[in-house]
Amino acid sequence: MPPKVQQKSKEQKMAAAMAGGKGKKKKWSKGKARDKIDNKVLFGKEQWDRLYSEIPKMKLITVSTVVEKLKISGGLARRSLMLLAEEGHIKPVCVTRAQRIYTRNIADEGEEE
Repeated sequence: MPPKVQQKSKEQKMAAAMAGGKGKKKKWSKGKARDKIDNKVLFGKEQWDRLYSEIPKMKLITVSTVVEKLKISGGLARRSLMLLAEEGHIKPVCVTRAQRIYTRNIADEGEEE
């Protein structure tokens, strides 16, 4: 059997417990701040041309993908997608209050060939 280890007295245990809790408190991090993106609120000539050339060729078209691609505001992207859908360039897949999903109009591409 190993030799017996001397037990600490109650006062020594109490002093050790009190000394252990005196460490520094953890500071909360400030969090990662995203840079403010300055998207356009009106179409320029370049964005208008890209809207009609690039967007109808995409397989998955949502408001956020249009915002990222053309660097326009969300409201402008929603209106432009509705306009493209009315003109028949894109086809709605799922249009709900929260999310609008469109796809390219395959019937258009078949007629052109």
